[in-house]
Amino acid sequence: MAKIDAFFKLMHEQGASDLHLIAGQQPILRVRGEIERVKYDPLENDQLRGMLYEITPEAKVKEFEETGDVDFGYEIQGLARYRSNFFLHRGGVGAVFREIPSIIATCEQLGLPPVVARLATLPRGLVLLTGPTGSGKSTTLAAIIDEANRSRKDHIITIEDPIEFVHHSQSCIINHRELGQHTKSFSAALRGALREDPDIILVGEMRDLETISLAIEAASTGHLVFSTLHTTSAPKTIDRIIEVFPGEQQSQIRSTLADGIRAVIAQVLFKRIDKKGRCVAPEILVATPAVRNLIRESKTHQIPSMIQTGRKHGMQLLDDAIMNLYNKGWISADEAYAKANDKDQFKPFLKNQPADFTEA
Repeated sequence: MAKIDAFFKLMHEQGASDLHLIAGQQPILRVRGEIERVKYDPLENDQLRGMLYEITPEAKVKEFEETGDVDFGYEIQGLARYRSNFFLHRGGVGAVFREIPSIIATCEQLGLPPVVARLATLPRGLVLLTGPTGSGKSTTLAAIIDEANRSRKDHIITIEDPIEFVHHSQSCIINHRELGQHTKSFSAALRGALREDPDIILVGEMRDLETISLAIEAASTGHLVFSTLHTTSAPKTIDRIIEVFPGEQQSQIRSTLADGIRAVIAQVLFKRIDKKGRCVAPEILVATPAVRNLIRESKTHQIPSMIQTGRKHGMQLLDDAIMNLYNKGWISADEAYAKANDKDQFKPFLKNQPADFTEA
């Protein structure tokens, strides 16, 4: 057993989402969104480097020595997988590990609306999961892919950096590909995937123009494509994709995206105040013909109104989802205010004035 595994076991026992190991500091856990220091001596640089290298593939050690950053996956059988990132900083080496549960939760268990699970039944198109880092995008995607794996008879290819949730083939065939180990880039893997008879393609992140372009093309040619972006709302997601392209291509991309898009889920995680754990508030945009026309005509500013009137299709605004959690007594007024888009809705519930003066 590697020395560092003891920290992973502690992390698992405490229900922490992340483990921070930084030279010169005590180990740190993130529990329910908050930082907690572990009662342990500060880690010396050489001591920490030795612990980290004990679990690191040789090729990744070389990459880290050359670049000062590296990502890879690490697994402890019977416990969990970990998304690992090493980095250099002023005090030496540092590492952050995100726990990936070995058991994949269903959409229902995650508290997601029924329309999210139904996305797994789509025959084709582009579905995007968005939100800030640590908002549960990968967990939601895993639940959708698991639903497809159990209910369809298709070929699923995932392209990730690194592989997070591991799906075992059930009714579907599933192939996992990891950047750096099985392919050079998202775009290279996507080009290859189109020749590998896929029905569903999961792209871990749409990072660049080429990857975005290929994902849209795959969605437009009969494949169901899932991916993620770091945006905070459905309209901003559409705008972000289009703005990546040169000005002379944006009109064509609007049309292609309008034809291919099927749904956007922009979600935020909250710490529960009624019990231990966290809960999710998702904004859901379903691409009805009316929504596609707004995208095609460059009227994305009207999408929130379309979401508000599209409840029969399963649509909901982020602020409505947050208000629902607040009314249930699951989340605090302060956190609801902090993460809402229209903060005026939540000001009456605050006991104290907002701490962020820029929101005044």
